[in-house]
Amino acid sequence: MWMILFMLLPLLAMAYIGWHIWCLLPVKWYFKTIVIVLMVASFLLLFAGFRRATDSMSMPLATTVYIVGTSSIFILLYLFILFLVLDFGRLVHLVPRTLLYNNWWTAGGISVFMFALFLYGHLHYKHKVRQELTITSSKITKPVKAVLLSDLHLGYHNQRDELHRWVDIINSEKPNMILIAGDIIDGSMRPLKEQRMYEELRRLKAPVYACLGNHEYFSGQPDAQQFYKDAGIHLLMDSTAVIDSSLVIIGRDDAMNRRRKPLEYLAKTIDKSMFSIVLDHQPHHLEKAEKAGIDFQFSGHTHRGQVWPISWITDAIYECSWGSHQRGNTRYYVSSGMGIWGGMFRIGTQSEYVVLEIRGKRE
Repeated sequence: MWMILFMLLPLLAMAYIGWHIWCLLPVKWYFKTIVIVLMVASFLLLFAGFRRATDSMSMPLATTVYIVGTSSIFILLYLFILFLVLDFGRLVHLVPRTLLYNNWWTAGGISVFMFALFLYGHLHYKHKVRQELTITSSKITKPVKAVLLSDLHLGYHNQRDELHRWVDIINSEKPNMILIAGDIIDGSMRPLKEQRMYEELRRLKAPVYACLGNHEYFSGQPDAQQFYKDAGIHLLMDSTAVIDSSLVIIGRDDAMNRRRKPLEYLAKTIDKSMFSIVLDHQPHHLEKAEKAGIDFQFSGHTHRGQVWPISWITDAIYECSWGSHQRGNTRYYVSSGMGIWGGMFRIGTQSEYVVLEIRGKRE
């Protein structure tokens, strides 16, 4: 059902956009046809990545196909919104009909607007926002500084040179530990293997603990686990890690595994006198951490929709789709992600990492 909607809605949107482009461009019919065919072809490239056809291409071609295909869906979204606004303007007699028919000025204005918007979105994505979070607890005997990450989505778009920059940012914080809430891998393992990205992650100067995300299942869970091992990451799959006498981490398997252990079961295996952190990629059923007596949960997955107005949808779906949250004595942080899926644009959202400091109450 969801796949049918995923296909049908973009096709309807492209028909709507294509009709407007046909009416707007003051050129011969065959030039209009070329523009519309290129638009449809760009969207269809999206499915080359889904079907892993990119894995049989050269790396430069695969990267281009992935970026063009995944970017097209965001560009089509904003064209659809823009033409809807213009049509509404016509309906209420604020936009003259001549503005939308055979008009170079309108076509040029839309082109400049879209270019500027997505240039901003790309530059905004490249900028990684440093979020600070401080928690005080009587359970902590000595202060802890941790860098929290989620959704790196390493692959054809976020390649080794970009990961190198991220590792430098993380190391500059000089944390005691690094926690990653899943989706380190985007989809295909090929670019990670060919570029030996695990070597970059091994440059991290603090112990790394992580859980799996849904994209690790998309990429193939055994390969993903091997990559975590090669990268020197402590993978927690329905398991725990005691950091010191006052801190314990619970890493949950992703919700893609319907047989994963319940959080309340995992919580029973830990010492309640220790400060507990749960890594759970998808922020569903936040009440379970509260009921289990967890002190802090870190999640990702939502990306907060990546671009507006999809952020409105994620805000409606999740109890918390981004930022700090609290239920009873349990604190939460849902990250919009360090990386991103698909087209590298952030409009109305941000790419971020979290610097968490946990202090004792007497400090």
